[in-house]
Amino acid sequence: MSLEENKALMRRLVEAFNKHNVALWDEFIAPDFVDARNTPFELRGLDSFKKYETDFIKAFPDYHETIEDIIAEGDKVWVHFKVEGTHTGEWKFFGISLAPTGKKITYTGVGIWRIVDGKVVERKSVRDMLDFLRQLGVIEPTEKAKKLFP
Repeated sequence: MSLEENKALMRRLVEAFNKHNVALWDEFIAPDFVDARNTPFELRGLDSFKKYETDFIKAFPDYHETIEDIIAEGDKVWVHFKVEGTHTGEWKFFGISLAPTGKKITYTGVGIWRIVDGKVVERKSVRDMLDFLRQLGVIEPTEKAKKLFP
């Protein structure tokens, strides 16, 4: 696929996320997909990808991802994104169950998606999870941090 086709595939995948259309994910994600993000776990396979993303959407039903920038090179597409949503459903994160907080969250990140034969086979990403957890009230900044980052 061309670089522009790979970027178009990523735009359609983000659109499917935003519409919460799980059925469309089969069109974009390879059965042997690997997600090696900056979390303590690695997702392997389409089914584990669907479960993780579906659980996140249940916890944040107004989830919306915006592509801030997109770059393609070879078989990879870099996506700088912003996620927004409201935590209205239970969610498990790092083994911790979080009851709905009703809090709105916004975080950014960069994902590197590798595409082979028109399907995503791998995702690596770095997300601002510290700010995300702060927004949910899971962690509180210290007094020193509050002074440094008002």
